[in-house]
Amino acid sequence: MNIGQYNQLRINRTVDFGAYLIDDDTNEVLLPKRYLTADMKVGDMIRVFVYNDSENRPVATTEEPHAVVGDFALMRVKAVNRVGAFLDWGLTAKDLLVPFSEQRVDMQAGRSYIVRVYLDEASHRIVASAKLAKFLNQTEPDYYHRQRVEVLVVQRSDLGYRVIINNAHWGQIYQNEIFQDVNIGDRLTAFVKQVRPDGKVDVTLAKIEKMRVDDLSDRIEAYLRAHDGTMTITDKSTPEEIMNTFKCSKKDFKKAIGLLYKQHKVTLAADHISLA
Repeated sequence: MNIGQYNQLRINRTVDFGAYLIDDDTNEVLLPKRYLTADMKVGDMIRVFVYNDSENRPVATTEEPHAVVGDFALMRVKAVNRVGAFLDWGLTAKDLLVPFSEQRVDMQAGRSYIVRVYLDEASHRIVASAKLAKFLNQTEPDYYHRQRVEVLVVQRSDLGYRVIINNAHWGQIYQNEIFQDVNIGDRLTAFVKQVRPDGKVDVTLAKIEKMRVDDLSDRIEAYLRAHDGTMTITDKSTPEEIMNTFKCSKKDFKKAIGLLYKQHKVTLAADHISLA
């Protein structure tokens, strides 16, 4: 049973105050009565989030937190007391503690911060940290050009936005490549532009269609070079002929040819296309 994660568990038995769920190793956890629905019965498999309650006992919920253990997320501070700041975690019965030792600056109630959720080895409690750097770049970035990744927007800079890539590495989106609203805490799909020699990763929010067309234009150019600089496949060719040769739609083919033409890489004729 994974604490701080979603688990698929079986309803083992019901009691007045809820139901006990069981995993494959016969470990039990309570799902309180308020989360039971009329259609749940003994033997059913259900997906629940398992966390520790205020007395450090495992408990299950069908609610979904803003982040699980291992995730980074933007969360609002509900209160601050002598032990630290408590974040709105998205769970009715549990707020998430950020101890003072894990705060980069003194957190204030009502403000939101990017934090990392983790399981503290000493206390076995789920807590959060605003000291993000110690959780990132612990492995060499092994991304390939135009790889699709998930990013969390963390900080604005003169260059654009600093992001966290796949919960593992720092990345950068440049301002001159942003053509949509971007806000701190946004989770976005991005594409890897390059991994620099120093390990820094540049990503872009460019639409996947543009990247598909860019790749296709490179393949068309390579095809032309391999066929003496000319080909009889044009935008007048059948979709089947284009698909058989370049494994793409006629729509993408026309866009790729248009891109090559704008880049002055090809010349167009009624019955052929040639390298410029």
